[in-house]
Formats: sequence, C-alpha cells, structure tokens
Amino acid sequence: MNNSTITVVGAGIFGLWQAYTLAKAGYRIRLIEESSAPFARASSRWAGAMIAPECEAEGAPPIVRDLGREALKIWRDVYPATIDNGTLVVAHARDAGDLARFQNMTEGHDLVGAARIGELEPALAGRFERGLYFEAESHLDARKALDWLLDQIKALGGELHLGVQWNGNADGIVVDCRGIGAQGDLKPLRGVRGERVLIETRDVGLSRPVRLLHPRQPIYIVPQGDGRFVVGASVVEREDDGPMTLKSALDLLGSAYALHPAFGEASVLEMGAGVRPAFPDNVPRIVVEDGGKVIRVNGAYRHGFLLAPVLAREVLAYLSDGRREGLLFSAP
Repeated sequence: MNNSTITVVGAGIFGLWQAYTLAKAGYRIRLIEESSAPFARASSRWAGAMIAPECEAEGAPPIVRDLGREALKIWRDVYPATIDNGTLVVAHARDAGDLARFQNMTEGHDLVGAARIGELEPALAGRFERGLYFEAESHLDARKALDWLLDQIKALGGELHLGVQWNGNADGIVVDCRGIGAQGDLKPLRGVRGERVLIETRDVGLSRPVRLLHPRQPIYIVPQGDGRFVVGASVVEREDDGPMTLKSALDLLGSAYALHPAFGEASVLEMGAGVRPAFPDNVPRIVVEDGGKVIRVNGAYRHGFLLAPVLAREVLAYLSDGRREGLLFSAP
C-alpha cells in the first residue's frame, strides 16, 4: 500500500484511467473536476468509444496503432462491458477507391464481399459489394464506461471533488489531465472539435461499429444497445464547443441515411460537440515538470479511449521507479 496522495485534475477519460490505475496500485487519489456534475464538460462524453487500433492506422502514426493494440488488451482485461464484435468498413461502389486506400493503409482485416457483409450485418445485406472486416477490434458505450471507472475509483477509496477549479497548487504529486483546459501550460496544444449525434430506431440493427467511407464526409455509426446509435464524423479543426450547425447535422444524418435509408425514420435524441486537445503530431504526450511534482497527460486528439490505459500504465511505471521508457514521454 502506497501512502502517497496524488491529485488527478480532470475527470475525462484520461483522468479517470490515471486515477483508477494509481488507486489500484495503492496510491491515495484525490480527483478534482471543475464541473459540478461528472463529465458535464468532458469531451470524452461525446466519444464514439471505438477501441479500434487497426482502423486508426489509416490516418494516425504507427505508434497509435502499436500502443492501441496493447490498450485493447487492457480494456478487455479490466472493463467487463467491452464489446468484442470487430469493426466493419464499407463504401458505396462509386467510392471503391477510398476502400482500396483504407485497405492499403491498415492491417488485421479481411476483404469481404456482399454475402459476408450480409452475414455480419443482416441489415446491410445487398447494400454494399465490398468491405473490410477488422475482427479483432472492440467498442464501448462511452458514458457507461466513464461511469464505471468513476465507481471503481470511489470503491478503491478515491476522493471526488466536483466544482473545484485547480489553482495550480497541491500537496504532493499532481497528474494534470485537464485536456484543452491546460492549453496555457502546454503551448503546442490546440483544440479539435468532434461532433456526434445520438439517434434511436428499432428499424435497423447493427452488432458492431460500421464506418462508411466517403471522400467528403466519412462517418462511423456505433451501436449502443436498446436501438441507440452514435453517429460521428471526422475531426473539425475548430476550438469551439458550441451547438452543431445545420450543415454539420445534415452531413452527419445524411451519411447515416446513405448507410441505410431506415435511419431516416430514427429519432434524434441528442446533438453535441466537444473540443479535444491535440499536439501537432496528434499523438498524446506525458510531460513531466517541476522535478516530477507535476505530470501532464494530454493530447488525446481522437485517441482518448484508445490510448488512455497505456498512458496510465506509463505514468504508474514512472511513479514506481522513475522509468521514462514509455514512448509517450516528452520534454516540456
């Protein structure tokens, strides 16, 4: 049992994984969150929560794929509600070039024809001639996973302080996971807007995330159970988290309709956006400052759920014996 107290600032997916991992290791945890309700301001609540290292390799550096594979194992070992049904990537015939490019830039997939697509997702039978099936990938319900991690932290004795603005000081070690809120302390950090829609319908059933490729508006649709689906888009280089525009909503919902016309009758339960922090190379970083008293874990970009367990593992290793052998450590 380690008697040291560690203050974790920020209760998004990075902060929760840090607090959970350190509490499991025996540290006393004080988790501070500036919002008065859990996750009210966390960009993590808008995530599609696809644990998909192979698919992410299409647009991310190899380190994201490699560490994502390790993180996927951690999610499966730790979180009991991880859904291991893989990912299906499809494109209409006119966009076959996009599918071929995705195939060439990724690994761990099977090229599947119309019959296999229909077996995997009966609702899509006859709608697509070819696709890519990434059998080894997983997905989660983002908000249920956040709730679960918070409950585990409390069960391990962690203290939760809501509505508290961190003033930059604390007794002992601080693990700063404030996301875009740390932009003043991490100058290279920028904000990237991520938008999503939550819809509900009983007319379409999907067992796994489906990515529909399109040169202008690629989307993903992630089943959440009970007829609910998260519809999300690629990142938008803007730092505001205001309401979605009419055009953005039309693009997202129109792409869902293009995947299956029955989505046209779905109920729209929620629309929203969050600002995700990113470094110039879109790879998260661990920055150690003040002789190890402050550890900043940031730069999730679109890989927050994917890489959070690995970042927590590397911080624990550093606190245990000073190791900085992990690939995500960076100079201030």
